[in-house]
Amino acid sequence: MSLIYCQASPDRSNEDSIQVEQEPIQPNAEQRYDVSSSDLPLSCPMPGMSLWNSHPRVYLPIEKTGEAVCPYCGASYILRENKGD
Repeated sequence: MSLIYCQASPDRSNEDSIQVEQEPIQPNAEQRYDVSSSDLPLSCPMPGMSLWNSHPRVYLPIEKTGEAVCPYCGASYILRENKGD
């Protein structure tokens, strides 16, 4: 579920105009992630995800089976082969 915030124009010259901002995507919001060898070593949350409201970073062993599940949030990771590999 995403929240949408509406705010009136600060100059108030046009009372009908509003700005619409969407809430940023939260880390660990999806339940399934496709990853590639360039994402190894795999951690949850992955680099690039905001950590301020997430669980501690945990490294997941995905190399042998091609699948891993985060013990904190239950996110499922699937290792996909790169076309160049």
